[in-house]
Amino acid sequence: MIEAGTPLRDARKRLAGAFAEAGIAEADFDARLIVRHASGVDPAHPGAAADAPVDAVLAERIGLLASRRLAREPVARILGEREFHGLSLTLNAACLIPRDDTEAVVSAALDAIPRECEARILDLGTGPGTILLAILAERPLARGLGVDLSEQALAAARANAQALGLGARAGFATGNWTTGIGGPFDLIVSNPPYIPSADCERLDPEVRDHDPRLALDGGAKGLDAYRAILGDARRLLAPGGVVALELGIGQAHPVAAIARDAGLTIRALRSDLAGIPRALVLAVR
Repeated sequence: MIEAGTPLRDARKRLAGAFAEAGIAEADFDARLIVRHASGVDPAHPGAAADAPVDAVLAERIGLLASRRLAREPVARILGEREFHGLSLTLNAACLIPRDDTEAVVSAALDAIPRECEARILDLGTGPGTILLAILAERPLARGLGVDLSEQALAAARANAQALGLGARAGFATGNWTTGIGGPFDLIVSNPPYIPSADCERLDPEVRDHDPRLALDGGAKGLDAYRAILGDARRLLAPGGVVALELGIGQAHPVAAIARDAGLTIRALRSDLAGIPRALVLAVR
């Protein structure tokens, strides 16, 4: 795919062209990340390093990584990491890849707890620690517990907490939603599985074939996890505490109905950058 002697900058352009021809979104950005990962040089930056020719070993390395992307493996899986909220998070096969949509939940959560607050946070379905660690990085007095059914995902979360210097304030435990968890918490957050079971096979191959089904499949209508979380929220919340949940497309109304039945009231509804309602903030009535 890439021949020895090709300038690094041109290698990126060739990859981008191949990715675009294969119908891969963000082809140029993905090509840049792969070339940077393989070479240690950002091919988009001006300078001699990006103009230097690749040798045979580097050309093969870039080609192997590019082949994985052409097979629709996500770049985050190929690199083993993803940046979220300015933090670099290590991933493994049990982790849902952090997505920009989740920034709406983080933003809503940060608005709910002042910077000087010694908030107690519960992150249900924490994965690699995406939401919890983003909040703790912004709230230096807060402490949190991340819960996940996958011990493999929790291993990544613990490693991320230590690497980011947040290990002293972040604890992690294996669990099935709120079962066995004691409160109280000032903030409960979650990006639960919310894809209806029948829709999982119709997802893009990057998601269907590489994200863990445990983190995607929300049951027949995509609402099972919301029922589990909200049904126990009143018990776990401290006075004045709130719940911030990520929503799937079109789920604001059904999740709000579940919340009302659980004795909660809507405090805020946040949209993502595409204008889709994405984060629901709830409090005890």
